[in-house]
Amino acid sequence: MPNSEPDSPLRRLELPTEPTQASRFGKARSAQSGALMEDYVELIDDLIRSGGEARPTDIARRLGVSHPTAIKTITRLKREGLAVAKPYRGVFLTESGERLAERVRTRHRVVVDLLLAVGVPAEAAEQDAEGIEHHVSDATLAAFGAFLRRLG
Repeated sequence: MPNSEPDSPLRRLELPTEPTQASRFGKARSAQSGALMEDYVELIDDLIRSGGEARPTDIARRLGVSHPTAIKTITRLKREGLAVAKPYRGVFLTESGERLAERVRTRHRVVVDLLLAVGVPAEAAEQDAEGIEHHVSDATLAAFGAFLRRLG
């Protein structure tokens, strides 16, 4: 029989209520769906800033996906009003896309700065921030920022 003492790792787990747990998992699924769009928008903005345009071929290579996969997501960005494609010129962000790219970039920077502040090596901080930035709530992000400001 498993040990059910209070300090035992096998003690009875207290589950949140079903609606609470469902809401938490729903938020995570929604963040995963939005993460892809955010990664594309941020990369498109980076490519435009560095080279004047974002070609689907460059996007696919930098994200490590096939060209058809990049085209499918770019089509979704266009449908969502975040990007436009110009024949023979590549992909450009709409004003909404530019605002989203800036929000994502800011979130990324705050998460990286927090990870660095707690001692995570720079490359690991950049890599880990790629996942965390899409899942952290605005309240948590604000707390990260406040903590970093207190560090000065």
